[in-house]
Amino acid sequence: MNVRKANKQDSGKLLELIGYKAEFDRSMKGFNGEISTNKGKIERTLFGDVPFAHALLLEVDGKVLGFALFHYRYSSFRGQPSIWLDDLLVVGRHRSKGYGAELMHALKIEAGKSLASHISWTASPYNTKAHNFYKKLGAEVERMDGQRPYFRLAMYD
Repeated sequence: MNVRKANKQDSGKLLELIGYKAEFDRSMKGFNGEISTNKGKIERTLFGDVPFAHALLLEVDGKVLGFALFHYRYSSFRGQPSIWLDDLLVVGRHRSKGYGAELMHALKIEAGKSLASHISWTASPYNTKAHNFYKKLGAEVERMDGQRPYFRLAMYD
């Protein structure tokens, strides 16, 4: 098992994983739209001169089985960055094997490199399995928006 930073050559695989994530989110009633991104947009926005987000890929035996897509935020009041986790996915039949925890561990390492105060994200209110997984990692529900939980994993406060 290996987690690595995605590069421009991974754009097609990222597009495929985003498609899987959209399917999963639809099943959890967390997304009901259509994907409008494409390989070119991913290349420009993740691997251009000014990357707007970053991705980590989880590989097992040379095959990509999951990803984490994230970006940095900055608090002028704290004078410190944080990370917003936009997508976390392990491909269907490979779930519950510790791969999601490995991706989150790698994301914590990225947070440590920037001295980020925390990692934040949200999840579908219907994805209670994920809620339990996040709580096992030490994340807390920071706030609720209706039934949707917003999670926070403290790092370097």
